[in-house]
Amino acid sequence: MTISVAITWILFLGLFPIAFFWLRRAWRILVERDFSEVALKGGVSPADPEKFAPYAAAINLVAGGIVVAVVLMIVIGGVAYDIWSAIAGSTIWMKFLADYILRHHAHPTMWGKKKQAASKDRP
Repeated sequence: MTISVAITWILFLGLFPIAFFWLRRAWRILVERDFSEVALKGGVSPADPEKFAPYAAAINLVAGGIVVAVVLMIVIGGVAYDIWSAIAGSTIWMKFLADYILRHHAHPTMWGKKKQAASKDRP
């Protein structure tokens, strides 16, 4: 067994928990209406997590669906290693990037005078 075979198996087996967690998160947001994991930044929810919930659900649902499709393509044997590893890797990175963008959109950074004025207004 070479190291590349071991890494291939690790990537393939890692797709199962990834798909499970992403699809479970989409289920919690869409069906259970649980917004506790929507756009967290530093463990803190945004001011209105329900506003960002559809976007978080879509990100998780699409990414989880792609990973499940990749697993099915691997099991059926209809796709080469280079193709499925590229699809899986790109999906993982795009999911992280989309979550990052959503998180920073949900928690806007205040710059300059606005930030100073907001801190003076606080008792």
